[in-house]
Formats: sequence, structure tokens, C-alpha cells
Amino acid sequence: MKPDKMKKVLFTLLSVVLLWSCQTDGGSNLVETDLMQHGVPVTIMAPDSATVKARNMGTLMKDVTVKGEGNYDLQIMASSATTSDLARVKAEQLATVKTNRYFSRIVSEEEKGFLYEMALDTNNLNYNFRYIHLQGDQEIIFSAGMASTLSLEEAERIYEAVKQ
Repeated sequence: MKPDKMKKVLFTLLSVVLLWSCQTDGGSNLVETDLMQHGVPVTIMAPDSATVKARNMGTLMKDVTVKGEGNYDLQIMASSATTSDLARVKAEQLATVKTNRYFSRIVSEEEKGFLYEMALDTNNLNYNFRYIHLQGDQEIIFSAGMASTLSLEEAERIYEAVKQ
């Protein structure tokens, strides 16, 4: 390789590394947040200034919302588990999501959850997720807030923050 070409390649590589290292980590302001005081026995990562609101939906279900900076909008539904079969609960969640008329595709999927895309039209894509956690006799379902509009990166960030 010629010296001039080598300098260009080295300069480009150095520039990319420098730009990458200067980016801020969108998740760096997340702290452990224990939701036990709100009736859900889990700890998640959430912005340190997050607002947590909990309400009972009858005697069998608890609805907890966590909102914070960086478009952090999380909804947690905790109820008595009807089964200990994680695969079955996940299949039910997938089926429910796929019935939404705006459902577009599954972006990624793993044992305890999945990320999916909603297409309001060809220009308006929104991303959401479901993460399932079975603990004792409780079924805990994590998803983006009902009215949230998340980019794929934002949905991935919150999804990673709730993994148990």
C-alpha cells in the first residue's frame, strides 16, 4: 500500500474511533430501581430522575408506569400467573401483538421476550417490546408505555434495562 493511501486509511480509522468514543451512552444515566415498594418484586434500570406510578386494577393486577428522561417510558403489568410455562406466556404475548392492525414485523426475539415494529404508515414506524418474567406465583410483563413512540434504539435500550 502506498504511503499516501496508508495515511488516508489510518486517518479515516482514527476518525471513526474518535467519533465513536465521543458519543454519549444513552444508558449511562440508568440506575438500579427497586419496584418492590410499588408492589412488583423486581429491580430494573431506569433514569435516576424517573417517576414511578402504581395502581391496582382490581384485586388481581397491578399496573406500574416508569417515565424518565431520554424518552424512557415503561409499563409493567403484574398479575397472578396462570401457568409456569414461559414459552406459552410468550406465545400468547406474540399472538396478542400480531393482532394489532399496525403490527409490521418482529425485529428480534429471545427466550423471554421480543422487540417488534409498528407501522402507522410507510413513514411512521414505532417500536415496542414485550419481556416476560415469571417469579413465584406472579407473571410480570414489561412493555413500552401505551402512548409512547419509540425509535428502535430507544426500545432496545428500555428492553435491555428491564431484563431479569
